Amino acid sequence: MAQPFLNQTTLASLVGTAARIPSYPRKNLAPGVVHLGLGAFHRAHQAMVFEALLQRGDPRWAVLGVAMRSTQVAETLDAQDGLYSVQVASAQGTYWQVVGSIWQTRVAAREPEQVVAAIAAPSTRWVTLTVTEKGYVAELAALIVQGLVARRTDGLSGLTIASCDNLSGNGDLLKALCVRAAGDAALQRWIVSQCAFPNSMVDRIVPAATAQRRDEAAQALRLTDDAALATEGFWEWVLEDHFADAADADTLRSVGVTVVSAVKPFEEAKLRMLNGSHSAMACMGAVLGLPTICDCITQPDIHQFVHDLMTLEIMPHLSRPDLATYRDALLARFANPALKHSVHQIATDNSQKIPQRWPPSALAQLDSGGSAEHLAFAAAVWLRYCLGEDERGNSYALSDPLAEVLQATAKQHRGDAPATVKALLGTGSIWGNVLPRDARWTPRVTYWLGQIQSCGVLQAIKDVNRNASPS
Repeated sequence: MAQPFLNQTTLASLVGTAARIPSYPRKNLAPGVVHLGLGAFHRAHQAMVFEALLQRGDPRWAVLGVAMRSTQVAETLDAQDGLYSVQVASAQGTYWQVVGSIWQTRVAAREPEQVVAAIAAPSTRWVTLTVTEKGYVAELAALIVQGLVARRTDGLSGLTIASCDNLSGNGDLLKALCVRAAGDAALQRWIVSQCAFPNSMVDRIVPAATAQRRDEAAQALRLTDDAALATEGFWEWVLEDHFADAADADTLRSVGVTVVSAVKPFEEAKLRMLNGSHSAMACMGAVLGLPTICDCITQPDIHQFVHDLMTLEIMPHLSRPDLATYRDALLARFANPALKHSVHQIATDNSQKIPQRWPPSALAQLDSGGSAEHLAFAAAVWLRYCLGEDERGNSYALSDPLAEVLQATAKQHRGDAPATVKALLGTGSIWGNVLPRDARWTPRVTYWLGQIQSCGVLQAIKDVNRNASPS
């Protein structure tokens, strides 16, 4: 007999179990947050922060979740009354939490008028976004601005509009997009004076949803949850102290959000240390045929490589407090076996992620007269990754806007390191205009690609570790 689905009615069956469930009344909540981008990361990060606020008795943080194009997640959540479960795993243990903060869903491509109406609703106080780095386009800003126009026409106050994507100065970028989309000078002034666009940094490892996770949820909850997720115990949300309602700063601090005057030191550390290491391991893992980040970091040579990458070439150019402690926490998080974080998921859209993750550290390191061997190796293993096949000859797909040209170029110059580097390392949209012309950079990338081609990724990593680690 099939198990019943998780929904508001069956939620009662979890009372008294080990699962953490909403204890606040969900009926008749009026969403105070419109979130654009209904992917796994939001549901295991910001939505859980808003859940904590709702659990504290503050009903203003219920969420209307907006899927931008795909209808699948929205329809799944609708069928479950917005409820879904998250498996939270850390060194301290594992537990399941049912999240109820997403009260309603919409699909922007299917019902844009309803999304605009939600932004314009009197109960709405915040708009948050997780639409990926490539999502910051004119159409996104136009959607937000339509809602702001309606608010202004109705005499309502402005909003806090918080980007939660991995973009440097994400709030500033979003503000500029919205002001540009407004066009009218009076509307532009209203947006600037009435709305707040805080810069932010978000951090939590959230693997893609899988059938295995759904099976684990069904076993743990005795309910079917087609939206089940997993995440780690660690999370961080650093927000600039700039809100339409200044009192929100203390409200957010009460549930663990870090509110600071400047986000950039945290943002740069996360992008270059966590995301930069992730991208390097994703390429290594794909080429080696290792399926997850845990499989990568538990290889002693890869562990040493990542430790030294962060310590020697990234950390010297960062100003976040307690960098060594942060590094050690990252290494422990990477090794969490419960997450099963796919290397191919992390390698998605590499051409759009690498520009923020590797070149700034490489340029800073070279400008200071230091060695950039680990970063040059990362660039080389990315070039090898672009072939689309691992060292055993098994093919894998490149999920990237430039996939076709990258793979075709890599195959055209297969086995020829100088030609591959010349063809692909000069891609300005990925590497910028300065780094590819640096005489200290390109030869080292060429050398390491040659080593990877001749002796394999793992042996080449041993060589990097032996030659570049401090004595």
